[in-house]
Amino acid sequence: MRLDHNVAAVVTGGGKGLGAAAAIRLARHGVRVAVFDLDAEAGEALARQIGGIFCQTDVGSDQSIEAAFARARAVHGQERVLVNCAGIVIAHKTAVRDKNTGVIRSHPMADYERVISINLLGTFRCIAQSTAGMLALDPLASGERGAVVNTASIAADEGQIGQAAYSASKAGVAGMTLPIARDLASEGIRVNTIKPGFFDTFMLRGAPEQLRVALEASVPFPSRVGNPEEYAQLVEFLLTSGYMNGECVRLDGAVRMGPR
Repeated sequence: MRLDHNVAAVVTGGGKGLGAAAAIRLARHGVRVAVFDLDAEAGEALARQIGGIFCQTDVGSDQSIEAAFARARAVHGQERVLVNCAGIVIAHKTAVRDKNTGVIRSHPMADYERVISINLLGTFRCIAQSTAGMLALDPLASGERGAVVNTASIAADEGQIGQAAYSASKAGVAGMTLPIARDLASEGIRVNTIKPGFFDTFMLRGAPEQLRVALEASVPFPSRVGNPEEYAQLVEFLLTSGYMNGECVRLDGAVRMGPR
């Protein structure tokens, strides 16, 4: 697929971090970008920066997603590109004993369900809504109607202590990539997933300096956290390389996470 002014795109979680980097890179090619995000301040600022449109969106809600796609399409037309970056992190051990009081607690199920609802179900909700719209498009000369890039995590493979919910949600995103690609193959829609490692995003910037140093030291080469622009480069490749389909690609400097 050629990325230019003839293409409309939706980027979920596009207000900051990896999503913002992807939205900026698409806009540089002239793509008409709709930024979906729950954070109105960040989303509106990014949309202004790239000349796109902001749609406040809760990917945990069918109604919110439907309204966001309707608004984006009213302005930009039907999207040929969907990049899914919306996600959250909540960490709890499955069961834990308080070292001071001896009180035993289990993982709060409401938190587990929220992570699954946003990270896994939210990704699927957006894929289903977007690709249903893509089916109405005429195919390009290549036979392609559209392309989807999802965001999982290396935690899908090596979840750490406290990451049961997060790892399950991201493993689900990775696991559904090939079946969805197969579902949509006859319609000329490709689906791929990126598994990022440690990246320089707002979540990491809020972490203690010693944690950042330790994370960087754990990456074999280059021994640093990833730049969101590097994520965006891979998004571009997966969108424009027509033979890439049904794949999950790690982007992590060869790091393999330990238990903690």
